[in-house]
Amino acid sequence: MQIILSFDVEEHFRIEAAAGLVIDPALKARYCARLEPSTRWLLDQLGSAEVKATFFIVGQIAQHNPALVRVIHRAGHEVASHGWDHQRVHNFTPAAFREDIRKSKDALEQVTGEPVRGYRAPTFSIVQQTAWALDVLAELDMVYDSSIYPVRHDRYGVPAAPRAPFLAQGPHRSILELPPATLRCLGINTPMGGGGYFRLFPLFLLERALRQAERDCSPPVATLYFHPWEFDPDQERLPLSPLNRFRTYVGLHRSRLRLTTLLAKHRFVRAIDVAKQLDHQRGSLACFPVVAAPSWHGHPPHGGRPHSPLLADTVSAERL
Repeated sequence: MQIILSFDVEEHFRIEAAAGLVIDPALKARYCARLEPSTRWLLDQLGSAEVKATFFIVGQIAQHNPALVRVIHRAGHEVASHGWDHQRVHNFTPAAFREDIRKSKDALEQVTGEPVRGYRAPTFSIVQQTAWALDVLAELDMVYDSSIYPVRHDRYGVPAAPRAPFLAQGPHRSILELPPATLRCLGINTPMGGGGYFRLFPLFLLERALRQAERDCSPPVATLYFHPWEFDPDQERLPLSPLNRFRTYVGLHRSRLRLTTLLAKHRFVRAIDVAKQLDHQRGSLACFPVVAAPSWHGHPPHGGRPHSPLLADTVSAERL
């Protein structure tokens, strides 16, 4: 059993619940200032527990606060992409999405000096309607994606997707997918990988989800995700609707204790390390078409073989 520990690093005002709000520039500045202390608190906890994690970082942060990205990287954590400015994939055309990923990769790589190989879409926004994004990620030689949540939700989710790592098939290409953890109950996948679910549900349900993944998932891998702002209980609250306010701030006062409890109880790994291991098992991984592929005329592109940038780019693989 391997548990991937990951953090989505963006300022609090960028969350999807705040989309469309007019936020005072002074408040934005205060949220930007609070990002570094909360992230450094996380780094301190990870260091004390001798845990390495994956940080999916918004590209603009590498531009505005390169020192923070550098500290994360020098501590041995993986730096991956969370897009340029935390826009959902629904907001892009394929060409615009390609540019968004290119900009974020370039900004992060300029700071760390190492290739960015992983991606997580803001708000898990790779769904059936945006499955074309998988093609773009594969074409840009991303090794893995962690954007498809196998649940039913009003904002995201592909309910029929596998709960274990799988090859996510776009219209033309495929890429390794590392889905967030779920708890299977009464035939339904309940989201349990982190975020508001971590703060809302009793911790024993997350433990049950991890045991279930070890027993039922092949390969036995679970992915957890959190945000630095979730460990900043004293931050100012955004002017959200009642439902969004509940989703965003429920359990914020207990998130630090819960995380330290998890760190003391389990061993964790980086997403890229799991992806490198699974690259040698691609033939045995489940293949799931996120959207129905078009009919091919003749042979499918690349002989129908799943894209494998780790095998195709030996030099880059050796740098990871």
